[in-house]
Amino acid sequence: MTPSHVMTTGHVMELATTLPPRDVAAARDAAQKFEAHALGALLQPMFETLSARHAFGGGTAEEMWRPMLVAEFGKVMAASGGIGLADAVLRQMLARQEAAQAEAGLP
Repeated sequence: MTPSHVMTTGHVMELATTLPPRDVAAARDAAQKFEAHALGALLQPMFETLSARHAFGGGTAEEMWRPMLVAEFGKVMAASGGIGLADAVLRQMLARQEAAQAEAGLP
């Protein structure tokens, strides 16, 4: 295995991997999207307690776009480093992919 410097969510993490860079990049993207979704799900209950008429002017339109706003908050938080969930998920994804390659006898 050769060390591969992988840019994760906000910092560079050195991983020893035999996977091609495009596979590592795809796994990193999936891990960051997972963290963004998880953060959005964690933030959603906070916004549900806000009164629509006080937060941003209220109305049906606000109720419609608020979940999209919360999802975007999750994406921005994950892209800015998040809570480290993407890094942990990435390490596990790469380890499982390498194990699958080893079982299949692939280099």
